[in-house]
Amino acid sequence: MVEQIAHLDAVFHALADPTRRAMLGQLAKRELTVGELATPFSMSLAGASKHVRVLENAGLVTRTIRGRTHLCRLEAARLAEANAWLRRYQHFWTAKLDTLESLLRAEDLAKVKKLKE
Repeated sequence: MVEQIAHLDAVFHALADPTRRAMLGQLAKRELTVGELATPFSMSLAGASKHVRVLENAGLVTRTIRGRTHLCRLEAARLAEANAWLRRYQHFWTAKLDTLESLLRAEDLAKVKKLKE
């Protein structure tokens, strides 16, 4: 249990940065080199590598080294763990949205009745 909490902490820490979220989005499409990950952000290879290291430490990315090329691949299992943790709270969001929907429907109904008068 403690290990799982540490994993979640690392995953949410990694996801807290918009650059790393964008990198994961790119990796969801295909494997990329660190250089390819750096390009959209106009950052150095060292800067991109630091972001990749955080993603690796969270278990979200694996890196394969072929000569001087570092190829990165998304590992979705830790994202699934984070999603499972978030789903435990889904009923709170659903209840709030259900209440909002009821209020909006009642408001629409009142407007229709008012127009008919």
